[in-house]
Amino acid sequence: MRKAVKAIELIKPYFIENRTVIFLGFACLILVDFLQLTIPRIIKWAIDDLTGFTATPSSLAVHAGYVLAIGLMIGIFRYLWRRFLLGTSRRVEEGLRNRLFTHTQTLSASFFDKTRTGDLMAHATNDIQQVRMATGMGLVAINDAIVLGAAAIGFMAWINVRLTAFVLIPMPFIVLGTRFFSKKMHLRYRTVQGAFADLTEGVRERFAGIRIIKAYNSEETEAIRLEKVSKRYVDENLKLVKITGSFFPMMLLFSNLSLAIVLYLGGRQTILQEITPGDFVAFISYLGLLTWPMMALGWVTNLIQRGKASLERINKILQTVPDIADMPNARPQGPPQQGVTLHNVSFAYEKDGARVLSGVNLSLPSGTTVGLVGPPGCGKTTLIHLIPRFYDVMEGSIALDGIDIRSLSLSDLRALIALVPQEPFIFAGTIAENITLNNTAVNRYALENALEMAALDKTVASFPKGLNTLVGEKGVILSGGQKQRIALARAFLDKRPILLLDDPISQVDADTGQAIVNTIQSLTWPQITVLSSHRLSAVRQAEQIAVLNRGRIVASGSHPELIANNRYYAQTYRLQEISHAP
Repeated sequence: MRKAVKAIELIKPYFIENRTVIFLGFACLILVDFLQLTIPRIIKWAIDDLTGFTATPSSLAVHAGYVLAIGLMIGIFRYLWRRFLLGTSRRVEEGLRNRLFTHTQTLSASFFDKTRTGDLMAHATNDIQQVRMATGMGLVAINDAIVLGAAAIGFMAWINVRLTAFVLIPMPFIVLGTRFFSKKMHLRYRTVQGAFADLTEGVRERFAGIRIIKAYNSEETEAIRLEKVSKRYVDENLKLVKITGSFFPMMLLFSNLSLAIVLYLGGRQTILQEITPGDFVAFISYLGLLTWPMMALGWVTNLIQRGKASLERINKILQTVPDIADMPNARPQGPPQQGVTLHNVSFAYEKDGARVLSGVNLSLPSGTTVGLVGPPGCGKTTLIHLIPRFYDVMEGSIALDGIDIRSLSLSDLRALIALVPQEPFIFAGTIAENITLNNTAVNRYALENALEMAALDKTVASFPKGLNTLVGEKGVILSGGQKQRIALARAFLDKRPILLLDDPISQVDADTGQAIVNTIQSLTWPQITVLSSHRLSAVRQAEQIAVLNRGRIVASGSHPELIANNRYYAQTYRLQEISHAP
């Protein structure tokens, strides 16, 4: 219950913000309800005139005119309430989706390490859609269940209190049945929505990896695996249908039971002239109007339970606190003057997991280039990711100009850093959009200069549309080396004082790689450059090179010093020289 209350607080601000529109919407909705309740009275007058042989063509025309006019007003006010109430539910949907996306962007890298993309997609689509339905048609159904239902009972009692009392006999059973089924529906909806998230992730993953699936002729295997996930989703829905499939027929049963009572008892009263034929017809019409509120009670239960389950799932994400965030009174920070220092740094991705870095001490003085080398899995990438605080150290500290980076403003810290990751991410836009990250303020000269520095200018010139070439999802039309050079151009464009390069030439040929290395060495703006590479030729000009092995720095020094004193570095460098010799 407490979870549901907290979840409902998510949508409360949107109702407060749109309270005037919601009030107008409910006013129009209530007007529609009462206009509908007026029609059976007009029908009663017409029937009584007909059965009393007092009807005339003109009187029937007047009654028909009344019905036509009321129908016209119902149409106008129905349009208005749909515009106001359902329009507001769309505003709730928009606000909730924007809030979810904004909050998700604040979450730490560790959250995305543990959370599947399919789950987040399900939250942003299916769950928010269920909330929209609950806040739109759900509120409409609640209003009709209360206002239209109560008014219809009132008009029925006006015709005959005794007959109305008999008609209401099934009502307590409807209330009890609703309470019984709503709890079961809520649990089932949460399970169904979880299964939908699994299905979304399964489909997304296989579409993303379709080339690998085709290359290994795994279409049938993957189809079977996805079929199992799909079958679970269907099975969970069928379990839900067992509940809803019992609930809605129960509502209809009680509605038809009331109709049977009216036909028998009301028919007798009409024969005995206790009520007029017009009253009898009007009573049945009111019962027909009451049937919708009785069914709406079941439908709204369905909608509300779906909405509550979805709100709880969304609220769970929104209540997630980022592991990496600004400390109270976080300090602003300008460009580094002294440099970055890693003191006794240790780190593991899991709290009780194996350490990826242990006791790392490293100085990155301002005005220098520092190289990181070592076998795969030695911790080079992790070390680079700790500097912009994608993760926080478990032990030790990282300081910028003598200040622990955890006490600095996160946005200020990252504004100082340009990062080229080992696996560059390319968005499904143009080459220009990928380099500028949609920053329209970038001038053409700066963009072309960044292309040239990344050795990408000739490649872009070879494309028919140049910088306006669409690269497709994840840069599908680009080679690995082209993606890597786009990431480099992105970093060169910003000219930030700290440049972190994680194996930036691993996917380009030797000549292009050397051209990029020469460019990096000639850069004037980075006060600190950290260059990780498996190609030792890329780091040989660095003022300091750190050799990592199993998460520890086992040697450091200049290229000549390491050639003379470190066996791993010397052997690797010579082997690479031989392999790249003409």
